[in-house]
Amino acid sequence: MRPLRKIIFPAAGNGTRFLPATKATPQEMLTIVDKPLIQYGVEEALAADMEQIIMITGRGKRAIEDHFDISAELEASLKRAGKSALYDEVSRVARMAEVIYVRQKEALGLGHAVLCARHWIADEAFGVSLADELIIGDNPAMQQLRQIYDQTGCSVVGLMQVPSDQVYKYGIVAYKEEENGLLRLTDMVEKPDVEAAPSNMAIVGRYIFTPRLMELLRAVRPGSGNEIQLTDAIAALAKEEPVYGLLLDGQRFDAGNPEGFLQANAILGMQHPQYGSALRKALKQHL
Repeated sequence: MRPLRKIIFPAAGNGTRFLPATKATPQEMLTIVDKPLIQYGVEEALAADMEQIIMITGRGKRAIEDHFDISAELEASLKRAGKSALYDEVSRVARMAEVIYVRQKEALGLGHAVLCARHWIADEAFGVSLADELIIGDNPAMQQLRQIYDQTGCSVVGLMQVPSDQVYKYGIVAYKEEENGLLRLTDMVEKPDVEAAPSNMAIVGRYIFTPRLMELLRAVRPGSGNEIQLTDAIAALAKEEPVYGLLLDGQRFDAGNPEGFLQANAILGMQHPQYGSALRKALKQHL
């Protein structure tokens, strides 16, 4: 079985749905309660023993690099001020992972962003995580996928069920259930019409791939908007070798749009051990 140590975070988008907040701040650095979105994703990957982080970035994304870098001045200042808890947290973030940064010079789609990391992947299996898909649970989402990969040695895609009238918003999969209970994907369609959707199972931004996926991405022709679609390469992969789907456990928030972002802050804020009680009290007064 191929080793699974690396994971790609596509983070080169402009975050236009959050303007003007993202004019000078990367969308991935917007905070959910007390941590930026991208940190949730990295911590989830590390919990699945994917210790080599490949961040696909673009112009205006320097804040991501700074966040995972050591700030000697800040750490020294916190130490002098006796703020040991803050020092420990800042130090932990800076040292939590080995991060490689790759520039996506043109916005040519999610498939192209993943392809930008091909030289760092070589012939290894790898994960892909979309940070704006926030999934919170006792068993981290990437660890759930890893359990299937370790069992089968095959590619695995995270799934969720969506209402039938909402399938046009997602990549939707066709599948068949095997005797062992695993869902083997047979096809996928990006944002289908309601009548044409093969199921109500949607892809939710968590993936593990065999290295063959990279080769297939190089052959994918640009589609709508001149973009290289990741789903096209996955569909081609599923015709060559098994690709499994897994219904993920956990609270899922589409934090890539303002409504989902606000919901994540409200719900996770109320669950926070330090801030939850005060937030619930304040919301109760205003509702």
